[in-house]
Amino acid sequence: MEIDYEQLPDNKILCVDMRSFFASVEAVERGWDPLEVCLAVVGDKSRPGSVVLAASPALKEKYNIKTGSRLYEIPEKKEIKIVEARMGLYLQRSLQITLLFREFVPLDAIHVYSIDESWIKLAGTERLYGEDKLKVAGMIKERIEKEFSLPCSMGIGPNMFLAKVAMDIEGKKKGLVEWTYADVKEKLWPVPVEKCWGIGRRMSRWFKKIGVNTVGDIARLPLKFLEDRFGIMGNQLYYHAWGVDLSKLEGHYNDPRKAIGRGITLFKDYNDVEEIKTVIFDLAEEVGKRARDSNLVGKTVILGIGYSKREKQAGFHLQRTGEAYTNLTGDIYRLALELFMENYRGQAVRKVSLALGNLTTATDLQLNLFIDQSKEIKLARIKDRLENKYGYKALFFGKSLRPGSVRERIKTTIGGHGS
Repeated sequence: MEIDYEQLPDNKILCVDMRSFFASVEAVERGWDPLEVCLAVVGDKSRPGSVVLAASPALKEKYNIKTGSRLYEIPEKKEIKIVEARMGLYLQRSLQITLLFREFVPLDAIHVYSIDESWIKLAGTERLYGEDKLKVAGMIKERIEKEFSLPCSMGIGPNMFLAKVAMDIEGKKKGLVEWTYADVKEKLWPVPVEKCWGIGRRMSRWFKKIGVNTVGDIARLPLKFLEDRFGIMGNQLYYHAWGVDLSKLEGHYNDPRKAIGRGITLFKDYNDVEEIKTVIFDLAEEVGKRARDSNLVGKTVILGIGYSKREKQAGFHLQRTGEAYTNLTGDIYRLALELFMENYRGQAVRKVSLALGNLTTATDLQLNLFIDQSKEIKLARIKDRLENKYGYKALFFGKSLRPGSVRERIKTTIGGHGS
């Protein structure tokens, strides 16, 4: 099959990745060169099994310590520096970088993919900066390095997929590159399946079992074969392999809030059902409080359970919609518990996430919807006021004292790490 690329849009999408973001920010804050220092950022220096959240480029190259390595794997060398994560600082710096993007394009042309990665639509900036999008990207890169002293990698493509892969495969080596549709066969097709964005570890293993080793091999497979095996994802895999991505870049800044959630990666594998249930309860209380503080209620509870790496399955991510809107801990927990008990089969659990969706403002609902829960609502409000005034230890549910509780981590960290 051949694609008529002339009929496809060319939006000149720029993908920006802040290199080893947490480690680079820490290096700059401490007066070290982020590209030269051997630096690891960990969640907790007192725990040998603590995960490395970021490793500087020099640490990766010299000692093969990467994101996801463990603290005990880091050699005891004088030149290696180890610091604890400060998530509040990284969030602040990420926001400042996004505001810098705003000086070049409108907010709806910026898609923040993660704390350290964004897509920017450059098409439409011709009147201000001319036709040369590499020049515009170079200006943004120069500003980032000048104002924050932080290194970044960039890739430009006609769509979000090609921009991202160009950045991952070539931009991280050269700093700034551009791929066009004409580069698909020469540059995209030789990419190993395990290194292509959007293809996970399990999927890449499956491909290799059937002799599919590169993106080009995927492009040569029949579309129907991929759709029969992976459904709609198979359709996406096929067209991505040909460099085709029709998804629109949309900024999130004006989007209505769709869900309130919180997740946590556990320090160890959890096998005890009661301990896992306690974690779900702690998350339900946190999600409920956030909803109450925002004067929001929801009908849909979304539960995600991620299994340990030693399990064959990845886990499950399911949702259930209740009969009425709520922001009460008990209601959220009951729906989440139903999902858990119906789908859990004794596997070791390492990640748990919980969210409340299908949101609306609490004041939009008639009070009689809550009349049967007036006491619970009053108690929740009193508890929230005490916590907001005196701290999270002022009043809490006894269930959070049970073995396996993660309440302390939830209340004292951002994203599971220090602020």
